[in-house]
Amino acid sequence: MIIALAFATGFQNTISKKVFSFWGHIRVQHFELGKAAVAEETPISKNDTVENILRSNKNIVHINTFATKSAVLDKNKEIEGVLIKGIDANYDSTQMKPFISQGKWLNFNDSLYSKEIILSSTIAKHINANINDTIKAVFINAANGASTYRKLRVSAIYKTGMEENDKLFVIADIRLIQRLNNWESNQIGGYEVFVNDYHKMTAINDSINLPIVWQSKTIKEVYPSVFDWLAVQDTNRDIVFIIMSIVAIINLITCLLILVLERIKMIGILKALGTNNATIQQIFLYYAGIISFVGVGLGTFVGVGLCILQQQTHLFKMNEENYYVAYAPVELIWWQVGIICIVTFIICFAALILPTLLIKKVEPVKAIAFQ
Repeated sequence: MIIALAFATGFQNTISKKVFSFWGHIRVQHFELGKAAVAEETPISKNDTVENILRSNKNIVHINTFATKSAVLDKNKEIEGVLIKGIDANYDSTQMKPFISQGKWLNFNDSLYSKEIILSSTIAKHINANINDTIKAVFINAANGASTYRKLRVSAIYKTGMEENDKLFVIADIRLIQRLNNWESNQIGGYEVFVNDYHKMTAINDSINLPIVWQSKTIKEVYPSVFDWLAVQDTNRDIVFIIMSIVAIINLITCLLILVLERIKMIGILKALGTNNATIQQIFLYYAGIISFVGVGLGTFVGVGLCILQQQTHLFKMNEENYYVAYAPVELIWWQVGIICIVTFIICFAALILPTLLIKKVEPVKAIAFQ
């Protein structure tokens, strides 16, 4: 049960944090019918009222501006369709930097826009691009079909393991998108909002009162399939808990029944000497309690030990393309481990009362003659 909980918690938190690090916890944009969940076509102007509402919320820790634009990357005739995510110099790079495998973060010192770009390892492999390579980004005007291009230098390569992101997104300066779209310097695609506790992001989102036309969505609403899949892990964890509890209870009841049957003569002698049923039950429950305590202790030692081993060595690998992680992530939460141990012991000990009821039916004369 400890291993199941640690793996389920670690898996859910690791995948969730990967999604959050790329898109934040809450997205704030204009409300538009039929609006794409990821890419936006029309700009919105920065709004002081909206920003003040967001910053006044004590649960919100950071706000990023972003915009996206479709492009085709071309390097030595190797091409790849991508979606460029534009960010500014105030972007909280601490969220994404852990996924940078090579190179350095974007340099925003250029007065017009940064000539640098960050590729995913998947895209870089498809177009044979490396750090410091120059690639051509081709942009198509949806209105008239005209094309233009910009030469950009690869400053870094990232890998989140989330194929939906790694196959599609590159990161660049938002000023490049503004310039290509003929937007004003205060026009953006939307806001990314980071909260202090992602478990409460739905409640935090519901508490945000934005002006008319504006709307906020949790990232769970933007990527429902990912989070629905993660929620299934709770069901798997609960099934493991139920199966393990049933196995433990059956084993302990069987163990105590054997103890009672092996001591039938002793029970008969004790009853013949005047010992009441409750006292004899206490004797067996005492030894059964010791067995339960030792079992829970050994189980905790082995379970926690294997989890720590996995944390340190990443012994158990996973298919990253299917599960978004290269190894099974483990997260031990000690108060949860304590609750598992205590509740398991209480349930098992309570179940042990059942076989001791057999003691009441033991007749001294027959028990002493029992072979």
